[in-house]
Parts: sequence; structure tokens; C-alpha cells
Amino acid sequence: MNVNISSLHFKADSKLEAFIKEKINKLSSFFDGVIESDVTLKLEQASNNENKIAEIKVMIPGNDLFAKKQAKTFEEAIDNAVDALRKQLIKRKEKIKGL
Repeated sequence: MNVNISSLHFKADSKLEAFIKEKINKLSSFFDGVIESDVTLKLEQASNNENKIAEIKVMIPGNDLFAKKQAKTFEEAIDNAVDALRKQLIKRKEKIKGL
């Protein structure tokens, strides 16, 4: 699966990119038809510590799935977004199977 990572207003290091790709690639085990995913990382100018935003768009046949999460670290935001997408993929798979 192709994973596109873009970070706005900063440069993501290779460790973070490797972490993201590992998490995103695990999604394909829940749904076979995952074509591609786009990950956008943003730093929000906020007074609180939870200013890291991760947006993930997963392209599957039919519809695209999307999750946006905000947390103290990018790793936590990615974890939360991937978790939300995992639930969406499982729901989509069940809907296709007609359960």
C-alpha cells in the first residue's frame, strides 16, 4: 500500500515517518481493498499542550475513510486516528459481507 506523508510547517523525522508507515500498513490486515493513504501532520498554534494534529485519509473502493485526531504527541494522534480507521474498516467489511 502506498502511504503519502506530508507535514505542514515542519519537517517530520525519519523515525516518525517509519512509525506512521508501520501503523498504516497494519490497517490492510483488516480490509483487503486498501489502495492508498494520505497522512497530514499539523502543528496548531494553541496555548494547550495538545497541539499536534494527525489527519489520515484511506482510499478504498467505493468510499474514502477519514480520521482526524489531536493529541500531545504525533505518535498518540496517529495511534488514535489509526484506531478510528480500524473501526471504520471493520464496519465497512461487515457491511459488504452483509452481516
